[in-house]
Amino acid sequence: MRPDSDVTGEGAARTARPRVAITYCTQCNWLLRSAWMAQELLSTFRDDLGEVALVPATGGAFRIEIAGVLLWERVRDGGFPDVKALKQRVRDHLDPERDLGHIDRS
Repeated sequence: MRPDSDVTGEGAARTARPRVAITYCTQCNWLLRSAWMAQELLSTFRDDLGEVALVPATGGAFRIEIAGVLLWERVRDGGFPDVKALKQRVRDHLDPERDLGHIDRS
């Protein structure tokens, strides 16, 4: 099994669910921000994600990947994502047709 996915389900109904990795700088004290984003993703995509991992790093690192695909990088994308933008990017990767309710309408 690849480290970026999780296999779940019963018998023939097994499906792979992707892993989200939030890499954050410990020197910058970004753990709480990262944990909050992880909680938001797990609440919204509880049946769609296999894992949300917090990955400590240094040097100002902050990036979010899903199944190895870079969704957000702090320097490249100009700071931190707001939760709406983050959820939309995750949704666009998982199921672009999915309606996120109030997030898509605000």
